Amino acid sequence: MRKAFKHRLYPNKEQEHTLFWTLTRCRELYNAALSERRDAYRIAGKSVSYYAQKRDLPEVKAILRPEYQGIHSQVLQDVLLRLDKAFKAFFRRVANGEKPGYPRFQGRNRYTSFTYPQGGYSLSEQHVTFSKIGTIKIKLHRPIEGKIKTCTIKYEAGQWYCVFSCECEVPEPLPTSAEEIGIDLGLLHFAALSDGTFVDHPCYYRKVEKTLARRQQVKDRRKRGSHRREKARMLVAKAHRKICNQRRDFLHKQSRKLVKQYQTLVFEALQTENLVQRPKPKQECSHKELDEQTHLCPHCGVVLDRDTNAALNILRLGRSQQSAMAVEAPVFRQGVLHRKQAARDEEEHEQKTRTSEWLERSSLLAHGENG
Repeated sequence: MRKAFKHRLYPNKEQEHTLFWTLTRCRELYNAALSERRDAYRIAGKSVSYYAQKRDLPEVKAILRPEYQGIHSQVLQDVLLRLDKAFKAFFRRVANGEKPGYPRFQGRNRYTSFTYPQGGYSLSEQHVTFSKIGTIKIKLHRPIEGKIKTCTIKYEAGQWYCVFSCECEVPEPLPTSAEEIGIDLGLLHFAALSDGTFVDHPCYYRKVEKTLARRQQVKDRRKRGSHRREKARMLVAKAHRKICNQRRDFLHKQSRKLVKQYQTLVFEALQTENLVQRPKPKQECSHKELDEQTHLCPHCGVVLDRDTNAALNILRLGRSQQSAMAVEAPVFRQGVLHRKQAARDEEEHEQKTRTSEWLERSSLLAHGENG
C-alpha cells in the first residue's frame, strides 16, 4: 500500500529563490505542453501524446529553453505526465457523461508543486538533498516507513513541504468487534451516532471568522500588484491554512476513534449538489421542518433527537443491505483467496475415502473366497 509522509522544509533565501524559479519553469512547461496539444487538435485534428512531448524535451532543453538544463530531467518529464493524467481524466469524464472540465492553464498561484518520480534526492537525519537545487534542512517529526517511491516539493501559504510517497506493508487488521453504529451528520452537532451520543462541531472557522474578515478587508484596500497587498494576502492564506490543518486533525482523530471501537460503520450517501436545493427533510414516522429538533413517533411514542433517529434509520438500512448482499464466506490462507483450492481438497478427500472403502471391501471378498 502507498502511504504519504509530509515534512516541513526550511530553505534559506537562496534556496527558496531556486525553488520558486523551478516552480515557474515547470508551470511554463505545463502551459506550453497544454497549448501544443490544444493547437494541434484545433488546427490539424491530431492529438499529441505524452511520449511525443517527452521525446521533444532534449531538443527543447538544448535549443529553445536552455535554462531547463538547470532542472532535473525527471522533474520535467513528470510535468508532462501530470498534463497527460489531466487529459485522461477529461476523456474519462466525457465518456461517462459527466461535466468534462477541460484542462486549464495554470497561474502562479495554482501550480504549487513539482515531483522527483524516481531519483535525484537523498535523505539524512536533518537534511534532504535535491538534484540541481541543493541541501535543505528538513524536520522529520515522524519516522518514514517503507520504501520511498516519489518525492514531491510543495509550497503552501509561505511554507515549503516535502511529501514522500512510500510503499509500505499492509498493516495488521484491528481486533474484530460485534459493535455496529450508524452515523448522521447533524445540524446542531457535527455528527449524531445511533447509540445516542454526539460529536460536537469544533467550529474552527467561526472562532477566527472576525480575524479573517478583518484581514480580507485590509487586503482589499491594498493596491493590486503592490508588496503590501502580497503581505496582506499571505496573512489571509495563513489563516485559511490553520483552519484547514485544524479540521484535518479533527477528522483524523474522530475517524480513528470510531474505527478502533466499531466493526461496522454505516453512513448516509449524501449528494452535496442536492443540498443546495434545500429540500424539506423527512424521517420515518413523521415529517418535520428544520426547526423541529425532536422526533416523536405517533405509533410507539418514542421521543428522540431527530439526528439520533436519523442515525438509527441509517443503521437499520445498512443492516438490511448488508444481509441482502451477504454471501458464503470464502476460505483465506495467508491473505489469499483459496475457495477453489478448498473445494479441490474436499473432492480429493472424498475420493480417497471412496478408494479406501473399495479396497476394504475387496480385501474382505478375497478373504471370504480363500476361506
